[in-house]
Amino acid sequence: MESIGRYLRRTREARAMSVEEVARATRIPVISIERIEADHFDDLPGEVFVRGFLKAYARAVSLPMEEVLARYTASRRIALVTPLPIAAPARTTQQSRRFGVAIAFVLLLILFTLALSIVLRPRGHDMPPELSEGTLKRARTSLST
Repeated sequence: MESIGRYLRRTREARAMSVEEVARATRIPVISIERIEADHFDDLPGEVFVRGFLKAYARAVSLPMEEVLARYTASRRIALVTPLPIAAPARTTQQSRRFGVAIAFVLLLILFTLALSIVLRPRGHDMPPELSEGTLKRARTSLST
């Protein structure tokens, strides 16, 4: 079976159209038209764009869009099956244990600091002598006179 790129090029040439004319009619860059005709679909922006380009190209050279898309899909059927990405190796038990110990240590350190700050915090009855009740009474009487 003839490749989709060769099929489109043959049809374009049979209609006596240049690549530039197809590019102007479809508003597809010349380089993209050349890549389509060379079957270099991986060099184009993405699958959605490729299908859009093929539809526009088919309209420009008066080919049925469904046939062009069917030929493209048939030619790319094997390539459309994408391989699954290789999963990163799972953390080992020892790495997970180290991470858990580190988190526990940090949490205990935070709790210890919080408890120490509560214990060492000054109380309200431990006011400095300059602010004691007697000093406050003297200050009030001197202000009122």
